[in-house]
Amino acid sequence: MEREVVLGNVMIDCADEKKLQHFYSALLGWEKCELYGRPGVRSLSGIVFLFIEEPDYVPPVWPETAGRQQKQMHFDFQVENLPETVKKAEDLGARKAGDQFGGEEWVTLFDPAGHPFCLCRQ
Repeated sequence: MEREVVLGNVMIDCADEKKLQHFYSALLGWEKCELYGRPGVRSLSGIVFLFIEEPDYVPPVWPETAGRQQKQMHFDFQVENLPETVKKAEDLGARKAGDQFGGEEWVTLFDPAGHPFCLCRQ
């Protein structure tokens, strides 16, 4: 049997890598780190998000719109207190998406770089 390939980290394009590092560290409670010369955040279980500034970064549009930069993935974070965590995210610079499809189960937001993510009731 072949050895399993293990996810090393998730690289996230943005316009301001330090701003996004601070946002996710504060929102998720993950430690700030640096890996491969990039600022990042690391969970206690070893999940790493790294951030990289792209000079021509264009945030995705959600819901998707033909002819515009579309999201290609998004994060779903499981939280104990959904309203409290949504407020925390907004206080840190996230903004709630105008279109919501999760009812009482999840809320879709945009991080400071415009990436959509969901906070989901555990």
